[in-house]
Amino acid sequence: MNITAQFAAQSYGAARPATQAEAGSAVKAVQEFADVLQQGEQAAQRAVTGGVDPHTLVQALAQTELAVQTAVTVRDKVVEAYQEILRMPV
Repeated sequence: MNITAQFAAQSYGAARPATQAEAGSAVKAVQEFADVLQQGEQAAQRAVTGGVDPHTLVQALAQTELAVQTAVTVRDKVVEAYQEILRMPV
């Protein structure tokens, strides 16, 4: 099988959009993460002053915990990928 440079470039160009992230998706994810943390903090503040029932507080804190665990998992995967790249021979 003879693969020319032009064929390889065309194949790469066709596959590239499928591998790129949607524009602004990372910014949107970070904003949603910040919003969840802010909502949890506001619920905790209202609970201290007696403005919210305990069930709402527990629910907000559970959502915050899930968001933090997700962020830590993503961070760990990024670090793992970076370390794997560093181990590749050049």
